[in-house]
Amino acid sequence: MKHKIITTFLLALLCSTAYAQNKSVSILGDSYSTFEGYLEPDTNYVWYFNRPRFNQTDVNDVTQTWWHKFIKENGYKLCRNNSLSGSTICNTGYNKEDVTHLSFIHRMDNLGCPDIILIFGGTNDSWAHSPIGDYKYGEWTKADLYQVRPAMAYMLDFIIKRYPNTEIYFMLNNELSDEFNATAETICQHYDIPLLKLEAIDKKSGHPSIKGMAAIADQLTRFIKSRK
Repeated sequence: MKHKIITTFLLALLCSTAYAQNKSVSILGDSYSTFEGYLEPDTNYVWYFNRPRFNQTDVNDVTQTWWHKFIKENGYKLCRNNSLSGSTICNTGYNKEDVTHLSFIHRMDNLGCPDIILIFGGTNDSWAHSPIGDYKYGEWTKADLYQVRPAMAYMLDFIIKRYPNTEIYFMLNNELSDEFNATAETICQHYDIPLLKLEAIDKKSGHPSIKGMAAIADQLTRFIKSRK
């Protein structure tokens, strides 16, 4: 009888471990999360390419990206990477351009069926000085979605409802404006979304280098494990 109990326990433990190792991950991101040939849809703009572009980055292999390292090192599977270089969360991009067809809120319903969603955004909203707007947690208008705060709230509200029983994490780049940092913290807290504030990320041309990518993967791994 004792042997049977131990066997049952070990089988349950193995099944639990296998399940954890087979969780799938989807990414909603900007240039930091792109790599040529690994995006869905494949028409998304890319920053990191297979053919080296050493004038802008030393990253030239998908295995060097933060998300590939994180997924492989933790035994996960990639579900979908819907990242697009230059994209903002809200519908206002650089030079106040209307980027409704490129924004995070335009792409947030195309993440497949993952167990974990990693949202790595806001860098371009901060850099482009997109209109910040007011905090608003419902009854959004079309005009609201051209502003950062209501658009981010709208995005998180949608993702929580669209992907139930999914782990959702927001990743916050370092070296962004204080205003955007405070905005991300406030809205993530409102929706009870864990917020990873990245630190000391090595960059070239404003984008993570190989060293920076490794730091992101490491910080994300430690952050998620600390919450278990």
